Amino acid sequence: MAWLKGNNGKQHAVIEEAPGQVRMPPAVLAETAEAEPEPAAAEVSPDDIRDAWFLALKRELHQQIVAKLNPGVIRSMKEEELRDEVRRQTEALCQERAELLNAAERERLVMEVLDETFGLGPLEQLLRDPDISDILINGPKAIYIEKRGRLSKSTVVFADDRHLLQVVQRIVGRVGRRIDETSPLCDARLADGSRLNAVINPIALDGSAVSIRRFGTKPLLAETLIANKSLTKEMLQFLSACVEARVNVVISGGTGSGKTTLLNALSRFIPADERLVTIEDAAELRLQQPHVVRMETRPANIEGHGEITTRDLVKNALRMRPERIIVGECRGAEALDMLQAMNTGHDGSMTTIHANTPRDAISRLEMMVGMAGFELPVWVIRRQVASTINVVVQAARLIGGLRKIIKISEITGMEGDVISMQDIYEFKQTGLDENRVAQGHFVSNGIRPACLAKLQACGVPLPVEIFERRVLKC
Repeated sequence: MAWLKGNNGKQHAVIEEAPGQVRMPPAVLAETAEAEPEPAAAEVSPDDIRDAWFLALKRELHQQIVAKLNPGVIRSMKEEELRDEVRRQTEALCQERAELLNAAERERLVMEVLDETFGLGPLEQLLRDPDISDILINGPKAIYIEKRGRLSKSTVVFADDRHLLQVVQRIVGRVGRRIDETSPLCDARLADGSRLNAVINPIALDGSAVSIRRFGTKPLLAETLIANKSLTKEMLQFLSACVEARVNVVISGGTGSGKTTLLNALSRFIPADERLVTIEDAAELRLQQPHVVRMETRPANIEGHGEITTRDLVKNALRMRPERIIVGECRGAEALDMLQAMNTGHDGSMTTIHANTPRDAISRLEMMVGMAGFELPVWVIRRQVASTINVVVQAARLIGGLRKIIKISEITGMEGDVISMQDIYEFKQTGLDENRVAQGHFVSNGIRPACLAKLQACGVPLPVEIFERRVLKC
């Protein structure tokens, strides 16, 4: 028997079971649990301290330079002259701290101050990398990027959520939109055509959330899609003939599957003498024709007035003498107006839709037509869809980041109350390689499309050999 003094000063008896081993009584165990020490704070590395100091220094220099610039002088200077002046002043301020910064850090600090002054702050570093296809910001300190189909965390950070919000407001302000607590959701586009979606407090609970979908500086050519093994030359041959012969095409797929990229690539095969009208929520199409009229929707203002919807623009497009109407994405009641346009002299039009299979795409079209407010029987809607849409192209983002055209299906009509479809080409996945990247092959199902007669009549004949049943080579 031994005695032990508790946290409250009381003496407790402990039983010695073996040399050096004792059994604590319940009272002592309870006191120990109540007086459990607080967990130690996580250790901060010297690199983290240096990064925080660097961010603070950048903010300080930026504020000093902005305070020094004379607004009257700024208005009289060209942008290049102004950039040179900001660089000169930044370098001078960095020189005052030469003992704290090495040459590489000084140059980095100058570039980041320039980005803060003229660009989009930390985002500029990511936007300069042409291999980055997506930038996903989950608060100021968690920025993820996608490169070649793979997601990874970036070392780029914002100073805080206020800094991130300032950059977002700068972006949306340039395209005449707004984001604040009363309107915390916004779609916008960057100067290079990239699409941005932003969600801020109070909707975003852990800091502003921003998603940026980037597009290349040059439109992706169809030949590049073949080189990337997204489709085969036979599939491209069929799709290009459909576009040229004014077959109505719907491109279906999930988020990030490459729908817009494919639509841009196929637009190359539209004859150059046709007038096109494009309608989008955030302008991202880059059609490769000379005669294109681009229109973009507009959200309501703070009073709830002035909204211009996709449906409004589709209706207006019919008065602009278009030969083809291209809707960036059908997602609501405008599907009815789009179908009517395709069926009344604007054949050859195209649109994209979010769906996992060609059959799901047709079901979604039926649902969206029902959102138009007209009490139409289901069989009427289905007949309208079957008589209007000719080809559905299914795009997908497979495991490992590969983007492929996994099905090209043709709508052949109605069988009773069901829309009949046939798969001309498809991609059959066979497994994953050692890097967990999807593997498989394209096949032709041996079906001759019903639209071959139309292609022939439009002067775009196709050799029947490309539809023979076989495995296709990329």
